[in-house]
Amino acid sequence: MAQLSVQLRKQNPARWLFAGGLVLLASWIALGVVQGGWLRVFEQISNFSTVVLGIFIEGAPFLLLGSLGSAVMEVFFKPEEICQALPKRSLPGAFVGALLGLFFPVCECGVVPLSRRLLQKGAPPSVGIAFLLGAPALNPVVLASTFVAFGWGPIFWGRIVFTLLIATITGAVLGLQKDPKALLNHTSLVSVDISLLDETHKTEEALSLSQKISRAASITVEEFFEIGRFFVLGASLAAVMQTFIPQTVLFSLSRGPVLSVLTLIALAVLLSVCSTVDAFIALSFAGSFTTGAVLAFLVFGPMVDIKSTFLFLHVFQRKNVLFLILFPLLLTILIGIFLNLNVNI
Repeated sequence: MAQLSVQLRKQNPARWLFAGGLVLLASWIALGVVQGGWLRVFEQISNFSTVVLGIFIEGAPFLLLGSLGSAVMEVFFKPEEICQALPKRSLPGAFVGALLGLFFPVCECGVVPLSRRLLQKGAPPSVGIAFLLGAPALNPVVLASTFVAFGWGPIFWGRIVFTLLIATITGAVLGLQKDPKALLNHTSLVSVDISLLDETHKTEEALSLSQKISRAASITVEEFFEIGRFFVLGASLAAVMQTFIPQTVLFSLSRGPVLSVLTLIALAVLLSVCSTVDAFIALSFAGSFTTGAVLAFLVFGPMVDIKSTFLFLHVFQRKNVLFLILFPLLLTILIGIFLNLNVNI
């Protein structure tokens, strides 16, 4: 597992995003000094810190729960044991696959190697792909965080319905391929990761209950700090938008039925926030962006972001990666624009 984490860290763009954020922040500070003096800069930095801290305090417990759920699944469960009970037909298999996140609560950071493992162990393609796209949002931790952020309103139910719809349709289409391994890139670096996971599971079978609990705790801590830096980065960029970007600019991007959807989809990809806490990032946009745009952020972000795109390229054949990105993207844009134009919520 440690070697797997090293592999994933090498693929993470966090260092480049962090460096870009520092450059952007320094630029805004310099501009603020020129335009309003140091007092104005200190006021903006204070507001920035307050927003970041608020988002982190709300979201950190759910990030911890998500890390714990992922660790428990890694240590105590074998994904291949459920493959025999999965539907073989494309559409029912995709529907069930999208709902598997309720039983395997992983975010987008851990769903890619697990999806590949399911496919390698004989799961139908429709199940593996729908699980890949649906599980990061349709799991108990994410649903709980979305409820805390938005309540039982249209955002909560819309996230469930549209994620399930997009994951099922995409999984059903790709599920028309009869051979699950035809989806996979057999020369990928992640094949090494999967073998490491196999060895890890074989080792864990011989562990006692106390040893398994200890290992689960260790994985929880490691994953929390691994994913937590992306959460902090996302919260920081969201705070930058609220604090440093003029409201007139933000308003011009946020109110159009089409432009608002495209803007938040782009932000979802760039921020690459873990799905266990992205609801609190979206909540910071809810006051200015349209409902369709906020839903697009919550639906598409867990499916495709910078982190998952790099992993897709290593796990799946490139033609399948293109479909995995463009098809959900098109469906999300259409749904977001339709809601903005036709539904008053």
